[in-house]
Amino acid sequence: MQAAILPAFGSPLIIEEVADPVIGTGEVLVDVVAAPVLSYTGEVLSGARRYLLPTPVVPGAGAIGRVRAVGPDATRLQPGDWVFCDPTVRSRDGASTPDITLQGASARGEGGQKLQRYFRDGTFAQQVRVPTENAAPIGAIDPADAGRWCVIGTLLIAYGGLRAMGFRPGETLLVSGATGNFGSATVALALAMGARCVIAPGRNTAVLDDLRHRFGERLIPVLMTGGGDADTTAMRAAAPCPIDAVQDFLPPSADASVARAAIMSLRQGGRAVLMGGVGMLGGEDLSLPYPWIMRNLITVRGQWMYETAVIPGLVNLIRSGLLDLDQWAVTAFPLAEANQAVVHAADNAGPFKLTVLEP
Repeated sequence: MQAAILPAFGSPLIIEEVADPVIGTGEVLVDVVAAPVLSYTGEVLSGARRYLLPTPVVPGAGAIGRVRAVGPDATRLQPGDWVFCDPTVRSRDGASTPDITLQGASARGEGGQKLQRYFRDGTFAQQVRVPTENAAPIGAIDPADAGRWCVIGTLLIAYGGLRAMGFRPGETLLVSGATGNFGSATVALALAMGARCVIAPGRNTAVLDDLRHRFGERLIPVLMTGGGDADTTAMRAAAPCPIDAVQDFLPPSADASVARAAIMSLRQGGRAVLMGGVGMLGGEDLSLPYPWIMRNLITVRGQWMYETAVIPGLVNLIRSGLLDLDQWAVTAFPLAEANQAVVHAADNAGPFKLTVLEP
């Protein structure tokens, strides 16, 4: 098969022929129809993101494809089925606290790296081998729509946070980092799930205006200008009712004070889920005040990726029409232009934009 190979961090991708993957028990072989190219893929491939990823490697996290072959223990998947290749691979021998690797992207800790040595190569290739449980059925689709369905990878991360906080219809959500890729996906999801309204703070007026235009009065933009307590006050003032929950997707470049201001806009009994990159490149700690958390019954939790069990729920939101994938503009590249796709993804980062490879 043809694949895009990263020979070393900082090197361009090389398109070459490699051996077809061979599956065993508990594995599925998928023909990749479309694979997402995230906006920060170039930072991963250069080494700037400091992701744990051994080279040489076939990068690429997640894909939409069709099952080519299944292992002897598969009872429902059949060749030809359309699936989402979930890149979040979990160890099977530590059910309470499984080790995790992001196939084709990164790993978490020593156990994740050990798992990565086997489930190493990602989806920038014509075929990919994944664990059986990571081939998530999505039902029949038009092959021309495979690229648009790739946004499920972004949506699942946002959906994982909303499910982790127990988000409920009728609640008010504040999305910290709403003008980014994952933050805007959270906005779309929360509204599809029945949010009373979504508060979207930010400094990019063009993106805030676009969010309002897309989603109407249930989307409440808040232009941030003051910083610290002034931002917290502005967010509370903009909300038509107390803010029930905060989901944070701020990038590594953001100051911790921005995340803190959002979290401190919560009502008594509110909860916050942290999913962004604040502090990953150094800088100030989050430093939330202990008395405020305790006396106001605040819950703050971290969430990395999502649980496999939430995937069918997201697929059902899409199938029901509550979540419209046509919101996303898709630009597709052939595998031979993988390097151009990486550059394009970086240059066209932002809400409702998607770059894909079509091997």
